[in-house]
Amino acid sequence: MIGETLKKLRAIYGLTSAQMREELGISTSYLSEIENQKKMPSLELLESYSKVLGIKKSSIVLLSEKLEDAEGKNSSREFIRGIMVRQIDLMAKDVNESEE
Repeated sequence: MIGETLKKLRAIYGLTSAQMREELGISTSYLSEIENQKKMPSLELLESYSKVLGIKKSSIVLLSEKLEDAEGKNSSREFIRGIMVRQIDLMAKDVNESEE
């Protein structure tokens, strides 16, 4: 489930697979294998993802677990919407604080 979470996070952050591959320093095929659940990323690669996305590794793992739970309940869309709303709220807060 971590690969699907990483793929969704990449999309939420507006990164193409080519951009993510370049940022991570991995091949296109390896990124595809991770995002399609064929390979598990190493802890070092998760660290790279966290730096690229600006979120903690533990948050990525937690999101993966919560997404897996949500999909088991057929509520993954609501889960993703919730993430997006929280992200937008955080971005708006950052903008407001920088304007003060």
